[in-house]
Amino acid sequence: MPLEPSVPALELDGVSFAYRGGPPALEDVSLRVEQGAFLGIAGPNGGGKTTLLRLALGLERPVRGTVRVFGLAPGARARGAPRIAYVAQRAQLASGTPVTVRETVETGRLAVRGPFGPLRADDRRAVEQAIDRVGLADRAGAPLRTLSGGMQQRAFIARALAAEPALLALDEPTTGVDATAQESLAQLLSGLQNELGVTILYVSHEFGAVEHVVSRLVLVRGRIVFDGDPAALPAIWHDPSHAH
Repeated sequence: MPLEPSVPALELDGVSFAYRGGPPALEDVSLRVEQGAFLGIAGPNGGGKTTLLRLALGLERPVRGTVRVFGLAPGARARGAPRIAYVAQRAQLASGTPVTVRETVETGRLAVRGPFGPLRADDRRAVEQAIDRVGLADRAGAPLRTLSGGMQQRAFIARALAAEPALLALDEPTTGVDATAQESLAQLLSGLQNELGVTILYVSHEFGAVEHVVSRLVLVRGRIVFDGDPAALPAIWHDPSHAH
C-alpha cells in the first residue's frame, strides 16, 4: 500500500479518554502529525502523554473522537498497510535471560515475515543493517544483559527498525540511563529520522535531551497546552495558567 504524502502519519480529532473508573486522562485533543516528522511529546507524570501514544498505537480506544494512523484506524491489518514499531520503557523490556543482541533484533522481523519458518536472506540482511545503524555491530553476539542501559535501548531500537516501520513510537526511552546515554540516543534517533525518513513519536517527561533534535514539541497536561517549536516552550512551561 503506497503512502500518499498528503496523508498525515497521525491524526487525532476531538479525542477524549478516561481509564475505567478514573477521571479524564485526555480531553478534546486534536493533533495532526505529518509524515517524516520527529515529534516530541512531553508533560508531567499523569498528564496524558503515554495515553496519547497508546491511543495512536491502538492499545486504547477513545471515548470520543477519532484516531487515524496513515489514514487508517489504529491496529488496522490492511494488507500492505504501513508498519508501526513501538519501543516501550526499558524497565519493561530488560531481561535476565541470555538472549543476544542479534536474537533480540531478529524478533523484530516477525512483523514482516510472520511467526513461522526460518529467517530468509532478506530477513538476515535487515537484522544486520538495523544492528549496524544503532552502532552495535561489534556487540551483536553479546548477551543483552551484559550491555549498559543505553546500549540495551539501542538494541531495542534496532529491533524496532528491523520491522522497517513507517512510524517509530518510543515511550520514555531514556528512563534509567545517564545524561550521556540520553544525548547519544537523541543523536541516534535524529540521524535515523534524517536517513530513513521515518516518522518518530518520542514520549518523555524529561525532554531536555531531545528538544534540540525534535522538529516539533507537544506538551500534554490532560489537553495540548503547547504545540510548536521547542525553543518557544520555556515561556509556556512557566506560565501559571498552565499549572497542573
